[in-house]
Amino acid sequence: MDNNKSNWLKTIKNDQYIFRSDTVAKAYENLNSSAKGILLLIDSSGMLIRTVTDGDLRRLLLSGSSINDTLSLLTNQEPVVAGTEDSASDILTKMNRFQISQIPILSDEKKPIGIVYRQHIDNKILLSTPHMGDMEKTYVSKAFSTNWVAPIGPNLDAFEIELANKMQVRYAVAVSSGTAAIHLALKVLGVEANDIVFCSSFTFIASANPIIYLGAKPVFIDSDEDTWNMSPSALKRAFLDAESKGKLPKAVVVVNLYGQSANYQKICEICDHYQVAIVEDAAESLGATYNDRYSGTIGRIGIYSFNGNKIITTSGGGMLVTNEKELADKAKFLSTQAREPVPWYEHKEVGYNYRMSNILAGVGLGQLKVLDKRVEARRNVFERYVELLSNSPEIKWMPEANFGQSTRWLSTAQIDLPGINILLITKILLSHGIECRQVWKPLHLQPIFKKYKYFTHAKNGNSICDNLFKNGICLPSSSHLTIEQQRRVADSLKSAIKP
Repeated sequence: MDNNKSNWLKTIKNDQYIFRSDTVAKAYENLNSSAKGILLLIDSSGMLIRTVTDGDLRRLLLSGSSINDTLSLLTNQEPVVAGTEDSASDILTKMNRFQISQIPILSDEKKPIGIVYRQHIDNKILLSTPHMGDMEKTYVSKAFSTNWVAPIGPNLDAFEIELANKMQVRYAVAVSSGTAAIHLALKVLGVEANDIVFCSSFTFIASANPIIYLGAKPVFIDSDEDTWNMSPSALKRAFLDAESKGKLPKAVVVVNLYGQSANYQKICEICDHYQVAIVEDAAESLGATYNDRYSGTIGRIGIYSFNGNKIITTSGGGMLVTNEKELADKAKFLSTQAREPVPWYEHKEVGYNYRMSNILAGVGLGQLKVLDKRVEARRNVFERYVELLSNSPEIKWMPEANFGQSTRWLSTAQIDLPGINILLITKILLSHGIECRQVWKPLHLQPIFKKYKYFTHAKNGNSICDNLFKNGICLPSSSHLTIEQQRRVADSLKSAIKP
C-alpha cells in the first residue's frame, strides 16, 4: 500500500463545498460538476457538519422534500473522517468498516483539508476483473441515442450473429446468464421431472442447478488427471450402471474447466453410442479450441457466460449456441416468455424472462472484437507465473491437453506439499491484498447434492476432483494484470508455502 500522502490525499474542489442554505437542486448540480460522488456540508466558519452523497439527497426527496428545499432539512450526522496522522492503511480499514469509498481529512481545527478516495489507496490484486475498452462505449451510446434499451434491438441481433460467426456455429441466442443458457439447453432437449442428467462434478454449482430447476436428477462424474475435466472412464461406468437399471440419462453436461476443453473424442464416442445429447458448458472457455473447433461447438448445444469475471463480459449474460435451427428457435421462444406469434399475448407453455438486453449486447459486441487479444493476454499471465515460480517444484500447474489450446481463464495449480493447508495459504495471500481462491469444491461434496450418485475416475473409488480440491488454488489472472502485480503474487505465494 502506498503511504505517500501526496499520491492519495486529493484537493477538495470548490464545488464540493455546500451550505445549509443551498437547495437540493444546487447539491445535485455540484455533485454532477465535481464528479466525485461526495459533497462537504460546512458551516460559516468552514467546519465540517457532515458529508452528502447522492443517496442522502434521494432519501430526502423520498421523504417528501422538494428539489427546491434547502439542505437545512438534512439531519446532523456524525461524518466518518480521518486525521492528518492517519495512514493509508488506517483509512482503508475505516472505509471497509463503514462501507464507503471516500473520507475527508480534517485539520486539527476540524476543517476539511482534503479527501481520500478508495481507488487511490486500495491496491488489492483481484482474481479476475473486467477489461474494458472503447468500442463498448460506442455500441452502448448508440443504443441510448436510438432508444433501443429493451431486450431487443440491433446490438442484440449483431452480437448473436458475430459470436456465431466467430465460433463457426450456425445459431446463437443471447440470454441473461450462462445459467439461463444451460436451463434452456436442457429444456429444449426435452429434460423433464425425474429424468437423469449426468454432470461434471468439478465445477461451479450453476452447471447443475438447472437440472434441479426441471425436477430432474443429477448424477455427478469425476475428472481425469490429464485435463481436470470429465473423466471418460467415470462416464463410461455411469452409463453402464444406468443401462443396467434401464434408465439412461436424457443429457450429459460436460464442463470445460478454467478455460480448457474436455476430452471430447472419448466423451462423444460414449454419448453417441448411447444416443445421448451433450450440453457443453463452455462458460469458462470462450476462445479455447479442441482440435480444429472452438470450445462450446462440439456438443449438441454449447453455452457461454459473460459474467464480470469471464474472458469477455457483458457485466452479466450468456449465450446458447447450436447448429440446429429447431433447438435455437425453441430456446429463443422460451427465453421471451414463450409468447405465441399472434397480435395479442398468447401463451401455451411456461416461458422465461431470459433475453439479454440490447444495451448489454452492445458491451458484448465491443468485447468480442478483442477476444483473441484477451485470450493471448491470459495465456501470457499464466506463462509468466510459470516462469516466476519455476524454482518452486511443489507448484504443479493445471496441465494443457495436446488436443487443443486453453484460454487459461484462471491460472490454476496444485500445491504439492505434505500436510498442505490450502485454506491457510489463501488466507495468507488475502492478508497481503491478493485475492485468490481454492478450486471449485466438487458438486458431489456439496450438502445440497449429497443424496445423488457420483462416479469416480478410478474403479477403486479414488476421486480425482476431491484431491484437486484439497490442494488446488486459483491465482489472479486478469488480462490487464501487470508484471509487477504478478511478481507480488509470486513472491507472496512463495513465502506462504516455504517450510
